[in-house]
Amino acid sequence: MTAKVVMYSTAVCPYCQRAEALLKARGVTAIEKIRVDLDPARRDEMIEKTGRRTVPQIYIGDTHVGGFDDLSALDREGRLAPLLAA
Repeated sequence: MTAKVVMYSTAVCPYCQRAEALLKARGVTAIEKIRVDLDPARRDEMIEKTGRRTVPQIYIGDTHVGGFDDLSALDREGRLAPLLAA
């Protein structure tokens, strides 16, 4: 079983698509996507929670991972799999 994954995203964001592909490659079968392009209030929520304005913003469980670059770095360092398994 993997931890719950939530991703703030938009429809046309290439980094969102890359993040989703990486997560699926690591065994994540369900990603709760919050489309900030469809709901401006959710964008405000994302900015308040993360302090960041760009997408994707990814949470694994209660941990704010950050964007795609942060996710990719975790994977390269071998720290993504244990976070997903938590």
